[in-house]
Amino acid sequence: MENAKGFKDSQIIILGVCIAVATIIASLILSGGFLKVMKFWQHTITVKGSAQEIIKSDYIVWDCSVTKRDSNLQTAYKELKGDMDKALAYMTSKNVSDNDMHINQIDIKRIYQKDKDDKDTNIVDSYELTQTIEIRSNEIDKIDALARQSTELIDQGIDFESQTPQFFYNKIDALKVEMLAKATENAKLRAESIVGSVGNKIGGLQSAKMGVFQITPVTSTQVSDYGEDDTTSLEKKVMVVVNASFSIQ
Repeated sequence: MENAKGFKDSQIIILGVCIAVATIIASLILSGGFLKVMKFWQHTITVKGSAQEIIKSDYIVWDCSVTKRDSNLQTAYKELKGDMDKALAYMTSKNVSDNDMHINQIDIKRIYQKDKDDKDTNIVDSYELTQTIEIRSNEIDKIDALARQSTELIDQGIDFESQTPQFFYNKIDALKVEMLAKATENAKLRAESIVGSVGNKIGGLQSAKMGVFQITPVTSTQVSDYGEDDTTSLEKKVMVVVNASFSIQ
């Protein structure tokens, strides 16, 4: 019985030694892998790359409106219709396509009489009717010029108001893809310049993330963390930033 007990104790001791050895080996393997991972991350460089393009808008949106005011709603509507017909005829004479003109519904504003304290009463003094013409076109130069000339309608006795045109670029998505590639290449050049100064070389791209993407007037130097989307300028500056990480060899 004592021999059997001693043999059993020996087995337990051997098993414990094996477990201890296995644990040490596993720890070495894991620590070696961890060190390799740490070494990998310690041998990377993260830089910002950027790309810029100057573009000319290819689409314009211009809003203008006609207003009429009268104490009688029906009279105001009739007079507004007459002035709208004149405005639309003017647009047509300037070769604006009917398909590019969109007539919005009439906005009716009630103007109330004032009391002795200059506060509104419940009595309607007059009605102010406004109707907006929205022009959307690819003919940038023609509509832009028309927006400046259209105040000629005021000479015809029309209460006409011209808004500042908005300029857009329809191929911005394709341009963004192209510029992202250029910005990433710029990031690589910057990384090569940095590590090359100490005798190292750049390896593969480890990660890349798009940063600021903005559209501003050509002369603007403003940079926003949230990006800009200028619609006031015919010519625009497009800029994209990429944050890229490269391995170091």
